[in-house]
Amino acid sequence: MAYVLSEPPQFDAAFRATFAELLAWRRDVRHFRPEEAPDEAALAELFDLAALAPSVGNCQPTRFVRVDNEARRAAIRANFEAANRDALAAYAGERAALYARLKLAGLRDAPVHIAVFCDEATERGHGLGARTMAETRRYSTVCALHTFWLAARARGLGVGWVSILDPGTIAETLDVPRAWTFIAYLCVGFPREEHLIPELERVGWQAREAHPVVRR
Repeated sequence: MAYVLSEPPQFDAAFRATFAELLAWRRDVRHFRPEEAPDEAALAELFDLAALAPSVGNCQPTRFVRVDNEARRAAIRANFEAANRDALAAYAGERAALYARLKLAGLRDAPVHIAVFCDEATERGHGLGARTMAETRRYSTVCALHTFWLAARARGLGVGWVSILDPGTIAETLDVPRAWTFIAYLCVGFPREEHLIPELERVGWQAREAHPVVRR
């Protein structure tokens, strides 16, 4: 999908206010409506929009993998369950009890699963920027991921980032090239409920705070 404008757009106060609402309502979704899936055209548009994200040297290293096969999904769920047990063991007392009550994945209900990888061997961009800071390829992938997330939210879709996984086996489970580094596993679908306040803040896990700004 090409986005060609004859002249620079003017982002007025109303647009800026709506954009701020989009950021506030983005939310990490853990509860999905399994009976309703986004259509393929909408998903295709989200992937197109993600390609507009910034990337070092314009290398565009992001590789989205749709995980539709039930056996692979089951392997990912087993991976999560093992990692979740290990994570629970790291907490004690009230914090452990609170962790145990959290539903930390939409892996069973989300109709769409997407694994996000960074192609470390991409020849796009001819090494510009990545020769001195190779990790910026992965940062570029995160930018694409976030662009996808915001675009999904603007269409009423929710996205959940499953971070409680052992990344070492994901590439093998999904049979992707060895040069691809696993970045994230996303659950995508229509949320069961809408909340402005993050779930982890609502249940008392961690409040959201402003980023500190340091002057030098």
